[in-house]
Parts: sequence; C-alpha cells; structure tokens
Amino acid sequence: MEARYHTLDVFTDRVFGGNPLAVFPDGRGLTSGQMQRIARELNLSETVFVLPPDDPAHTRRLRIFTPGMELPFAGHPTLGTAFLLAALGEVAMEGEETGIVFEEGVGPVPVRIRGRDGAPVFTQLTAAQLPEHRPSPLSREQAAGLLGLDPGDVLDGEWGPEAVSCGVAFLFVTLRDRAALGCARVDPARWEALLAREWAPHVYVLARDPELPGSDLRSRMFAPAMGIVEDPATGAAAAALAGYLAARSGERDGTLRWTVEQGFEMGRPSLVHVEADVRGGAVTASRVGGASVRVAEGTMRIPSEP
Repeated sequence: MEARYHTLDVFTDRVFGGNPLAVFPDGRGLTSGQMQRIARELNLSETVFVLPPDDPAHTRRLRIFTPGMELPFAGHPTLGTAFLLAALGEVAMEGEETGIVFEEGVGPVPVRIRGRDGAPVFTQLTAAQLPEHRPSPLSREQAAGLLGLDPGDVLDGEWGPEAVSCGVAFLFVTLRDRAALGCARVDPARWEALLAREWAPHVYVLARDPELPGSDLRSRMFAPAMGIVEDPATGAAAAALAGYLAARSGERDGTLRWTVEQGFEMGRPSLVHVEADVRGGAVTASRVGGASVRVAEGTMRIPSEP
C-alpha cells in the first residue's frame, strides 16, 4: 500500500529549525507494527498517524511513535499535527482562534490554533494530566556523573533534581549555568545502571541564563529509552516543566509564563512557550505552544505485514 505523509519543523517559524516531525494524515489500514517500522525508517524523534476519533465529539485520534516505542502523549507531534490539519483545510479555521480536541493515550488533549488571514500561525495544547511529582531517583553526585559533569555543576536544595510527569515522566536537573548545560552528555552505561528502569528515565537539563532576550531558560533533553540521543524541542517535557517551575516560583495564584530555548546546541534552535495556571499554590492547568512550518511531503510504499 501507499500512504501520503508530510514533514514539519515545530517550535520554530523557520525551515531547518525546531523539532522535525512526520505526519501521516490518514493512518487507516496501518497496523501497529507497520507504524513502528515507518517511524524507525524515517528516524525522526516522532512520527504521527492520524485516525478517526473514537468519540465523534473529538477531532481526531493520534498515535505517536518514536523510532523505538509508541508514546501516550507528546507535545510537538500534537502541536505540529494540529497546524498541519489546519493548513490542509482538514480542520476549518474559525476566525483568529480555533479549538479542537485530539484523542491520545493520556486522554483528550485540547489544542488552540491561532490563525492569521485564514492560515495557522501558532498552536497551543493543554496537557490532559496535571503534573505529578516524585523524588529524584538520583543524588546530586549521581546526576552529575550521569551527565559527565562535576557535582558543583548540578544545583541542589530547592533547585535539586526532581521527577515530574504530565503523561510522560522526565527527570529535571537544573545546572549551574549555560556553559555546564553545553557540556552535558549522557553516559550510556551509567544511564543503563542508574535510570533505565526508573519511573522517569528521560533526562531534561536546564539552566537559568538563556541566550536570547525574552527567554527565561535554556534546556536540553536526552531520551535513550525512546531511541532519541537528544531532542531539539520536547513539548511533553515542557508541560511537566511547568509543574517543576511553578513549584519553585513562590506564586500562589495567577498564570505563569516562560519561554524556553532548546535545540541550540544541536543547531536546531527552538522556542517553546510554557504556561501554568496556579490556584492556591497548586497547578490547575499546564499549556505548551509554539510556531510550526511545513517542510516537505511525499508518498511511502509500505509492504504488507508478513
């Protein structure tokens, strides 16, 4: 069989920036095994297969694959797919902002599509799950060793490592500065020994001295369990990051906003816009948004299952 697909760059408004994504707008007829092999063949951080929704009140059902596994939720695939469907006319734009709902493994995920002159320019998701916090499985010294850094490069105390999830769990590690962040590398042997079987096996490192005016943080994300050495921009992690940052903000009520730089060390600069609604010191909603740009489209010839 043959199937059409499109590629986009997400969390950027420029081709060859952001996080690449492949989307198959009609995934009907493909088996799970075929979807996984297609994702491995394309070898992007994620590939999305769009299906009819189980609930007719929703827009579409998404299945999201990395080269190594299927994910219950991922941010840049959700945002990029919403952008693409609007650009193709499969989702009708309703003025300056259009609301849709995708079905994903974590549940219904609301997405807002902002448009200009009838075309999408920005998409923003609301995480289906609120941030869940767990203690770090690693000490400061272990986290430093995992990343090839000195213990003094890893912050402790209030900004110490913590695991947080909005559907996919990440270990958040705040570093001393952007220079330390640029030197971080995950040691595969130490990752296998220390983190591979933990609740949060994916490592998200951040520093609070970003490069660009208007940015709040610089980050990197390493996910050996997903088959991703390093990710240029990570929406699911950004949704959980909202919980990590809100807990350290000291704010009790209001909407908190951050702009996060990611992918700069890879030559794929990305800007991820993160929001958290806080009531009584607790996060009541986590949102992630960004721009997208279409890059290419094509047809893949897919052999039948053996």
